[in-house]
Amino acid sequence: MNIVGITSCTCGIAHTYMAREKLLETGEKFGWSVKIETQGSGGVEFALTDEDINAADCVLIASDVAVSGTERFKGKPMVKVPVATAIKSPEHLLRKIEEKLGAMKK
Repeated sequence: MNIVGITSCTCGIAHTYMAREKLLETGEKFGWSVKIETQGSGGVEFALTDEDINAADCVLIASDVAVSGTERFKGKPMVKVPVATAIKSPEHLLRKIEEKLGAMKK
């Protein structure tokens, strides 16, 4: 499973990066490729490449604010959740994405 995404929070400091770390750790645990761009107070970090996006099965937006650049994901399945969901329940979140993608393929 290949997931790309963006994390962002209202202050753009702690939760943005905490969510990214939780998603990366959980993705590694599952044996998935997970690449997460952050849009925090310091601007965009860990920017997704066109190659990352093209290879993705799904896009995950974990944010409490509007994020920029979502037009890059046109045609990709997208899941949007509050940033707290990515921090508190990353395993449940990624399993739900897996279920959603499985249902879409049927």
